[in-house]
Amino acid sequence: MQDSVIQFSELALNDSVLSALNSMGFVSPTPIQAAAIPLLLEGRDALGKAQTGTGKTAAFSLPLLNKVDLAQHKPQAIVMAPTRELAIQVAAEVKNLGQNIKGLKVLEIYGGASIVDQMRALKNGAHIVVGTPGRVKDLISRERLHLDECHTFVLDEADEMLKMGFVDDVTWIMEQAPESAQRVLFSATMPPMVKTIVDRFLRDPARVDVAGQNHTVEKVEQQFWVVKGVEKDEAMARLLETEETDASIVFVRTRQDTERLADWLSARGFKAAALHGDIPQSLRERTVDHIKQGVIDILVATDVVARGLDVPRITHVFNYDIPFDVESYIHRIGRTGRAGRKGKAILLVRTNQIRMLRTIERVTKSSMEEIQLPHRDKVAESRLVKLGAELEAEKEHKSLEKFEELVAKLQESLELDTTTLAAILLKRQQGKRPLFYVGDDPMVAAVERDKQRRKERREGGGREGGRREFNNQDWDTYQLQVGREQGVQVKDIVGALANELGLTKGSIGAIKLDRAETYVQLPKAMSSAVASKLRKLRIRQKDAGAVVVEYNDFQTRGRREGGRDGGGRRDSFRGNGGNRDGNFRGKRSGGERRFDRNRGGDSRGNFRGERGHSTRRNED
Repeated sequence: MQDSVIQFSELALNDSVLSALNSMGFVSPTPIQAAAIPLLLEGRDALGKAQTGTGKTAAFSLPLLNKVDLAQHKPQAIVMAPTRELAIQVAAEVKNLGQNIKGLKVLEIYGGASIVDQMRALKNGAHIVVGTPGRVKDLISRERLHLDECHTFVLDEADEMLKMGFVDDVTWIMEQAPESAQRVLFSATMPPMVKTIVDRFLRDPARVDVAGQNHTVEKVEQQFWVVKGVEKDEAMARLLETEETDASIVFVRTRQDTERLADWLSARGFKAAALHGDIPQSLRERTVDHIKQGVIDILVATDVVARGLDVPRITHVFNYDIPFDVESYIHRIGRTGRAGRKGKAILLVRTNQIRMLRTIERVTKSSMEEIQLPHRDKVAESRLVKLGAELEAEKEHKSLEKFEELVAKLQESLELDTTTLAAILLKRQQGKRPLFYVGDDPMVAAVERDKQRRKERREGGGREGGRREFNNQDWDTYQLQVGREQGVQVKDIVGALANELGLTKGSIGAIKLDRAETYVQLPKAMSSAVASKLRKLRIRQKDAGAVVVEYNDFQTRGRREGGRDGGGRRDSFRGNGGNRDGNFRGKRSGGERRFDRNRGGDSRGNFRGERGHSTRRNED
């Protein structure tokens, strides 16, 4: 379906609302606005299925503003949002759309801010209230928020609201709603909890479904980098320095990681700050103001606190951790590419998470471009160009003469020529961000390994039936002094051999994992450099202590043999029979599946606990 070609002037909106839209440069509504506004103006209950970035806030805000009665001082509409940040954002948009309605009072209420101030504001009158369910319920219970003149209730992002543990609060609030009140619900998905609310509280609702028309993905250039060669922290630094960014959001999974990564980036000269649910509300609001004003350039954030965040400066979204589901991914990248602007999203993905990446591509009907991380020399070159631009800007500074005198004094006292003194000052200037590097870049070796693996896959490597044939005379069997008792899995062995020694999958033979040791076949024709690395190999922070032994008890009936251990893992692996996409068949730890909220298992409970109970406690 194409975007609507009608104009706002055809939607029976009053002059104050239309003039605000005109001054903001909005002429034609989005599909959700064109479909929902006429229905809401009629006063019908409505169910809107729409994702972020579709313009749904204006879809329910414009009808509210159109029928607001300035003579009434009690709230006429209650809008509920799942998080403080989204409540603040919605309230700001309502105020912006109602900028030409003289005397309009829009009040946001949420936990973490003074309830006394909010009660005082309600006493002074408010036409539209936007809040989180927990605080809305609290103020109703205290008889400070009165609903007798309230004609509209809106649930925004209802699926997120209920997933975060607000189902009881929402149900209680809706039970207090006047019988005649209009009920409007917007949700990206329709899980059973949302359907229960719809069936119970909405009366013959008009249904508006534009869930498939979210253009956020279309407006955002999407790329991914497969983690290899360097740690993700280093990868983030390289990307931030070489991408042409204005402001960025870096999404991580945990609150602890927001602090750790923000501190790590700040220590290296980036203007970064953490944003998560445990930070006091006043500090969170100040942090958002700082990125809007350019005081900081990078927000390291969790999913929940960034919902509804709309900062025009944000050009890039970096997914440091892959999200739990496609919906979260869409919400994340929707922080850029807003209001017609272009944006860019880059995802850091481990090899065992490729399946989740493909799921995101399939559901969003998009394709991500794989990129290679910039080499260190490219990063150093970028730093030098930036330094050159900064020095260029200082050439005409009026106080340079004073510094020239200082240079002359330093040359004399230190007995240095100008070039040497300049080199010393440049060395101090670089800090922890070198202007040139010494030694090999681990990314170069990683890229070469990738090329070799691709070449082997193309040529088949002399395989018959998909498996390369080896003579036992080509292999030595090594005993590693680590096993299941130390928590080691086959994937740890394979990962260490591939990443630390640089071995391709064709250079790893059979692996037999036992309780206290592991046996692995490696080529006899290893270079001295690889052999040296093998002697120093550590797996899970334990010395591997690799020694050549006489051992030939590898089962060869299949690619992976042996019984399962207590953790459900198979204990033997045929490393020379990798699958077609280059991933080892021994790597079956679950990857992204253990975080899939739609699947069962203990991890599902842990995930829901973090996003449900603890978030609910901190966000209401």
